[in-house]
Parts: sequence; structure tokens; C-alpha cells
Amino acid sequence: MAHEHHHEQEHEEGGIRQSLVRIIAAALLLAAAVIIEHKLHLPTWQLLLVYLAPYLVAGWDTLKEAAESLSHGEALDENFLMSVATIGALCIGFLPGASTQFPEAVFVMLFFQVGELFEHLAEDRSRKSIAHLMDIRPDSANLERAGEIVVVDPGSLRPGDVIVIKPGEKVPVDGVVLEGSSSLDTVALSGESVPRSIAAGDDIFSGCVNLSGLLRVRVTKEFGQSTASRILELVEHAGENKSRSESFITRFAKVYTPIVVAAAVLLALVPPLFGGNFATWLYRALMFLVVSCPCALVISVPLAFFGGIGGASRKGILVKGSNHLDTLARLSTVVFDKTGTLTEGVFEVTAVHPEIMQERELLHLAAHVERFSSHPIAASLRQAYGDEDDACTVENVEEISGKGLSAVVNGRKVYVGNSAMMELCGADWHPCEKTGTIVHVAMEGEYLGHIVISDRIKADAAEAVRSLKALGVGQTVMLTGDHADVGRSVASQLGLDKYYAQLLPADKVAKVEELLSAQPSGGALAFVGDGINDAPVLARADVGIAMGALGSDAAIEAADVVLMDDKPSKLATAVKIARKTLRIARENTWFAIGVKLLVLVLATAGVATMWMAVFADVGVTVLATLNSMRALS
Repeated sequence: MAHEHHHEQEHEEGGIRQSLVRIIAAALLLAAAVIIEHKLHLPTWQLLLVYLAPYLVAGWDTLKEAAESLSHGEALDENFLMSVATIGALCIGFLPGASTQFPEAVFVMLFFQVGELFEHLAEDRSRKSIAHLMDIRPDSANLERAGEIVVVDPGSLRPGDVIVIKPGEKVPVDGVVLEGSSSLDTVALSGESVPRSIAAGDDIFSGCVNLSGLLRVRVTKEFGQSTASRILELVEHAGENKSRSESFITRFAKVYTPIVVAAAVLLALVPPLFGGNFATWLYRALMFLVVSCPCALVISVPLAFFGGIGGASRKGILVKGSNHLDTLARLSTVVFDKTGTLTEGVFEVTAVHPEIMQERELLHLAAHVERFSSHPIAASLRQAYGDEDDACTVENVEEISGKGLSAVVNGRKVYVGNSAMMELCGADWHPCEKTGTIVHVAMEGEYLGHIVISDRIKADAAEAVRSLKALGVGQTVMLTGDHADVGRSVASQLGLDKYYAQLLPADKVAKVEELLSAQPSGGALAFVGDGINDAPVLARADVGIAMGALGSDAAIEAADVVLMDDKPSKLATAVKIARKTLRIARENTWFAIGVKLLVLVLATAGVATMWMAVFADVGVTVLATLNSMRALS
């Protein structure tokens, strides 16, 4: 696959070089033809032969494509319009009383090729901006086979194979680290510049670069199913989901071109019936054809969206189609899931409130009772206490469903759990003013105090909400399955407009439906979740955005936009990119239509020249294409 892409790139670069050589050759031949015309005063048919040399060098491809389109019944494209206009201009000189238009005909074709070259260069630049992504797929992998290292094509690797990744090498496929520790450069996948540490037992994703240590990795996915391949596939096929602007331009061109050809035919034939000079009106009709060619729109608008998707991918934002850029640009409501999206999804001890003992002793008792539990709250208690090795004996550990745990520690019965557990053991407990999960501790009926455990809010979550409001997003909402007091605390810390707590997954879908029905006209709703258990809500929103999806298949499948690192603030960046892309597409549309209408009016009135017509078509295309390339940055 990587080899195929390399050959494709070489082929494209060869095509651009070839076009450039042809344009230079045609320009030199045109200059020679003009000199010959002025020096030798040849008859018209001989002069035509002189000008045919540069014309065919510049326009052979265009004429061939026009003939192929004609044979397939798709006549009315830009190649056909250019071919008819230039052949007509070559023939005008043979009409009675008409002057030759050979240099104009050749120049129109030559300049059309210059426009095509600019288009290819712009597309090539867009592809190269995505090619830093292409580079994430290496050409080879080091496979361990019978105790030896064999260099193989990554496409031949199968789950279960063991590979070796040396420092400086790209990770070829997804896997699990068996041996070694290192740091990974994940910038190509996530846009995250800080290296990520990795050790034995950790998952490793294709597309990262191994920076320091030697790693032995067991392959878990085939090359085509690995993270890097899936991302590239998404970016390359993003163009298939067309935006409203692109769909409109395509439909517009299909209707517009036949109307223009009919108008040009009428312009050439009707005025001569009322005494007009046929050669003059034919020349105007040919100008009309050149001016009205819709290639500026057909090329530059999709190119702007292609550039926008490429620019977003460089920031670690995957947009699955330009239609989603349309939606992002008009967001009026953003709905966030809480855990894993606005918070780390990692529980930690945030406060210890003892009644009759030291904080450390209270933590010690709670951690010992919870020492064998796999619950995240138990893990956070053990982490807060540390790994101190002491002579405590813990016996008769018993779980009381929905309440907590009890155990005999050094011969005394200790209870750790919620308020219901305290009621059960007869301890005189009291509530805590702090928000979070409150773990109460009692010993033989005596209340010892409580520990507060909270989910940590992400460092840039408040910044994400602020940035969205600065961009004019009217409403920010949080949905959570957590308790109301936890929801209230997080919402007030982040400055969210609304929150809804104690929701089941089905309730989240119902709440999003309710918010969707209340959207202002033209507004759109985004749901931002971690993608693993949020698939139904992601699918229901106008645009579903998955967070921190490095290696998460569920997120990449369910969402329309994927933020590859774990930063909610990237959402504001995505909205800015979408708005900039749409602005560029609109600028191109109005500029192209405005210039064309002006020159069409001048051409019909007989004021315009073929040079103006060339600018209105090719000049506008080049300028619009250059403008589209701004979407990349």
C-alpha cells in the first residue's frame, strides 16, 4: 500500500513536469509564430499551419479529452467548451471580411493549460499536506522469525506475529508491547507535540514514531485495519461526503453549461439574421463560451474543502467529509458527555476528613479494607495511601451490595462505604460539603470520618467552553450519569449553561432529541463524547465528535469528527477551520460569478476582447485556486 502511494506520487509529479515542459515549448513556438507572421506575410492557410504547431503542443490533451467526453455523451465540460472556442477562433480568419484570430486561439489554449497546471499544483500541495499523514505508514517491518529478524512488508504481518521496533522507526501496525520501554512521537496522529511514554503491557498504535528504546511488540491488527491505515482511508475518502456548497456547484454546472452553449449559438446566429456581421458575432459567441466556462467554481470550491480537511488533519482533527465542515461552521449548541470528555475519567482522593484520628490513619484503614477490590474508587484509595508494607492483617473481607465493604483489620471490624453502610453498622455519620463520591469509614460502630473522591476536570476543559462561547456558540450543555451535585459542581466550574445528571444512555439520546427540536433555524447541534459508549448519541446529533480516539475503533466508526488527542479545546479549532473553509468557498463563488457576468455583458456588447475572456476564465480559476490553498494553513 505504501509502495502504491509512492508510485502514484511519482506519477503525479511526472505529470506536472510534463505539463510544464509542454507549456514552455508551446509558448516558445507561439512567440516564433508571431515573429514569422510579422516578417513573412504568409497566406492565411500557411499561417494557420504555423500556428497549429503551438496550438497542438498546448492543447492536444484538451482536444483528446473533449473527443472522449463527446464519445461518452458527456460533451458539455470545460475541455469541450475550450476546444469549440479555440477551433472557432482558428476558423474565423477564413470568413469574408474577418481578420485572423490565430494568436488569440493559441493563447487561450496555452493559458487554459497554465490554469490546469495551477490546479494540479494546488491539488498536489493539498495531497502533500496529507502526505505527512501518508508518511505514517512505513515501507517495512522487522519480523522475529525462528530467533532471527527478517525485514518484511508491513502488509504481510498477521495478529500474533512478534516484531521489533528500533529507535527512530515508525510503528508499522497496532500491537501490545511485550518488552522494552520508550517514548512515542504521536504528532502525526494526534497533533500532540509532547511525547507519550510506553512500557511492557501498553497498547501501541501504528503511525507513531519510536523515539528512544528498543521495543518487542506482539501484532494485534493487520496492516489494513491498523490505526494509521484507517485514518488515511478516512481522510482520502472524506471528499465523497460532499458539502452543500460542493453539491450545489456540481448541480449548477450541469444545468448552467448547456444554457451557456445554447446562448452562444443564439448569439452567433440571431444577430446576423438582422443584418449583423456573422464573423463579428461568431467571435463574440466564442468569447462568450470561453468566459462562461465554470471551471473556476468546479475546481476551487471542492479544493477549498479538500484543503480544509487536510489542514484539520494536521491539527489531529479528522473530519469524515466536507458536509461535516458545513455543520461545524453553524454550531449553535454543543452537548458534552462528562466522564472522559470534560473530565479525565480518573478518580483520585481530593479530601480526607478524619474525626478522631490522623488523615494518614483513616486512609490506611480504607485502603486496607479495599485492597482486593477492582473498583476504580478502591484503586484511587490504594493509590492515595501508597505501597507502604506494614504488618496489618486483613481478614473476613465481605462485600455488602450497593453499600460497601467490611473487613476485620488487626482484629477489629472496619466498615468502608456510603451512608447506607454507616446506617447498617450504626455509626453516627454526617454529610460533607464537598462534591464527589463520599467514602465513609467506621470501626465497630464508631464513626472515624470520610474521604472525598472526585474525577479530575481536564486542564483545558474551561478553555474549551470559553473559546466556543467566544465563537458565538449560543448554548453549552453537559449530560452525565453522575449524581446531581457532581454535575452541578463541574458545570459551575466550567461555566456551562445547562447540565442534566443521573441519565442512563437512553436518557441521553432523549435529551439530545429534545435539544435538537429546540434548535434555532439554521443552527446545528454537536455532541462530544468519548465514543466508546456514546455511539447512539453521536449518531443522533447533527455532528458527532469523538474525543481522544487514538486507537479507539468505536469512536472512529461512530463519530463524524474525531479529535485524536484528549483535548476538548480542539473543538474550537475545528469550528474555526470549518468557518474559514466556508468563507474561502463563498469568496471564490462570488468572485468567479461576478467577473464572469461583467465580461459576458461586455462580450455581448462587443467591448470585451478575447484576452479579457481568457482572464475571466483562466485568470479567475488561477486566483480562486490560489485562494483555496489558504484553507490548508
